[in-house]
Amino acid sequence: MQGRRFLSCVGVYCLLAVACDKHASEAAQSAAATASASAASASAAASAPAPADTTPTIPAPPDVADAPTDATRTASGLASKVLTPGTGKDHPAPTDKVKVHYTGWTKAGQMFDSSVTRGEPITFPLNGVIPGWTEGVGLMVVGEKRRLWIPAAMAYGEHPRGGAPGGDLVFDVELLDITPGPKPPPVPEDVKAAPASAKKTASGLAYRVLTPGKGTTHPTVTSRVVVHYSGWTPDGKMFDSSVMRGQPASFSLGGVIKGWTEGVQLMTKGEKARFWIPGSLAYGDKPTRPGAPSGMLVFDIELMDFQ
Repeated sequence: MQGRRFLSCVGVYCLLAVACDKHASEAAQSAAATASASAASASAAASAPAPADTTPTIPAPPDVADAPTDATRTASGLASKVLTPGTGKDHPAPTDKVKVHYTGWTKAGQMFDSSVTRGEPITFPLNGVIPGWTEGVGLMVVGEKRRLWIPAAMAYGEHPRGGAPGGDLVFDVELLDITPGPKPPPVPEDVKAAPASAKKTASGLAYRVLTPGKGTTHPTVTSRVVVHYSGWTPDGKMFDSSVMRGQPASFSLGGVIKGWTEGVQLMTKGEKARFWIPGSLAYGDKPTRPGAPSGMLVFDIELMDFQ
């Protein structure tokens, strides 16, 4: 039985960790409508036979349980094998968008997702999916079809939430197209430490204005803001960027790391500022969130709008 779509939504590293808003009034209306409809059809549903599952499935490959000896293995634990050679020459970079067809199975041979059965390929930034895909599809060229044996640590883990499949997974992937991604913003010249000209707050947050804003009012902790941002560790490694994704982030200012909650309230609409956020105001020196960067972090933030 075909499962839900996972690759374009599950496993994406969302820096700000903001949950989707649930509007109580909409939920109440939906619940009321559902209850009414359920009451009206309860007796008929009780006597009617369950509809047959007509969702098409693709049989698992014979080597689904374990990668064969002729598969190529990487240091990360990923194994792969070319099924159909490609016609392209270039490999996608992590920041590129790729268009693919794919089917996924568990090691037991159960298909849990397939763009092939839906008849619709998907397009996504390569660095916006599970690590096994980012690495595995990065080995491919356009026109190639490859089988990936992805260990649980590079997929959704052994016991994932949200209905995602657990354990080691196997995917057949066909790379249809590559769209080059935007160039990364330059690493700040003062990424290692806040300069003497930076302003500092009592909490330890340091910042300096890069581009003055046009507004005069500031967002509050309850405001919903729209921003573009990029984040680096002090050694100059960029770990997240809405600029690279080509889409601003929107979130409640009270639902993010403390350094953001405090810092963005100092800004006005149209302003761009650089923040040096100590670990205590970010994810800590030893984060508990998987994949979260540790220690002091540096962000360039542009406040585009707020309400």
